[in-house]
Amino acid sequence: MAVIKTNSEEARLLARLMRAEAEGEGEQGMLMVGNVGVNRVLGDCLDFPNIRSITQMVYQSPGGFEATQKGYFYQRARERDIRLAQRVINGERVWPASNALWFFRPEGDCPSTWYNQQNTGRFKSHCFFSPTPGDCPTVY
Repeated sequence: MAVIKTNSEEARLLARLMRAEAEGEGEQGMLMVGNVGVNRVLGDCLDFPNIRSITQMVYQSPGGFEATQKGYFYQRARERDIRLAQRVINGERVWPASNALWFFRPEGDCPSTWYNQQNTGRFKSHCFFSPTPGDCPTVY
């Protein structure tokens, strides 16, 4: 059962985002990007007030994703990517992105905080950052 309200068009949109942001990090990395996206829709906190849909989350500006500015994002979603997107829409969570609202790819080591949020871990090239349960209880 879905943890956020969505439709097949938005599932394809999330699939495109996940692939564009993390295809090089495999299925697990793509699932983590999906976790961040779903958490932003669930959150209604911090940098993401009133983000209630995948479309709003993907195209949020400022604060959105770099992938939407690149041509690769605009390619048609593949079936395997749509299946991954559906898994996170249905509530699958992968650490260290389980409760994360942010990720980025640093040049070196992950900083301990980013925009005052705690580093929850690294997967391959990306560092993930989560709010506290007090700042954003709906992602926990």
